[in-house]
Amino acid sequence: MPLPRKHQISLEDTPYYHCMSRCVRRAFLCGYDKYSGKNYEHRRQWVEDRLLLLASVFCLDVCAYAVMSNHVHVVLHINKIEALKLSDFEVFKRWQKIHKPTDLVQQFYMKNNSAERSSIQLETIANTISIYRKRLYDISWFMRELNEPIARKANQEDDCTGHFWEGRFKSQALLDEKALAACLAYVDLNPIRSKIAYNPESSEHTSIKRRIDALRQGYQPTSLMAFEHSPIQNQRTELPFRLDDYIQLIRFSAQGFDSASRNETTQPSIIRTFGCSEQLWMNLLHNFEKYFGVAAGEPRSMERFMLNTGRGRLKGSRRIAQ
Repeated sequence: MPLPRKHQISLEDTPYYHCMSRCVRRAFLCGYDKYSGKNYEHRRQWVEDRLLLLASVFCLDVCAYAVMSNHVHVVLHINKIEALKLSDFEVFKRWQKIHKPTDLVQQFYMKNNSAERSSIQLETIANTISIYRKRLYDISWFMRELNEPIARKANQEDDCTGHFWEGRFKSQALLDEKALAACLAYVDLNPIRSKIAYNPESSEHTSIKRRIDALRQGYQPTSLMAFEHSPIQNQRTELPFRLDDYIQLIRFSAQGFDSASRNETTQPSIIRTFGCSEQLWMNLLHNFEKYFGVAAGEPRSMERFMLNTGRGRLKGSRRIAQ
């Protein structure tokens, strides 16, 4: 039986979550299907465009993503503080980008006629805005708004009905910096691990390619969560690593998938900081989802997460410390 989200999301423990949606039957509905001979590769761009649009609407920072042929990975940072600071009008404007608000709310904010409204209507408007605000930092709503439009568009293109994605997306709490770094790299290295790309620069529809392409032009994409000491203006939250260190980590790890191409012998500073052996690090990158279930982190972090979410023993509770 699927676990309720309250047993998978705990902002007391972490704002970082790894989410994954897979196409039904693991079919290549976003890539080239060698069995049918049909090419759906253009749909990967649909998913990436939708993902980056939602990043401008929700109070959820996109830390990393990889759009593959039959599944999508995204690492999200829940920015509840930002959502609570938004004015009611800002909430309305954000929600309006992806959905039509109720007629009452729309008329109120577009015509600014508060004096003509009864107290009951004003209370209804306030309650509706409160609902929209909560949705803006809700991972389930983010994934719903990512997946449903893609499914409708694909079904329309195929002139069919039915499910495009598996029923529920997978959610995984990242409880400490080691788990966060390993998961970011795991997601960004998906195409290289699957041998459909040879380096980060050729990893289409990934956050690492978007970051490197932007860096070459002297900026960083505002649609992605910034790294520590980033030049992005007005960035209130940052990933706890430097971008240069993270790119070094990705290049080092990518070489690890092909020992013949290894030309860098110095461990990246991120791995040294964690006191992590190269063998353990590469094991994590190969098997992150296999090793961990709804949460990943050091044993103490896992124990605290179990207490806060009312969970029993967690898969992989000792794996990351080995």
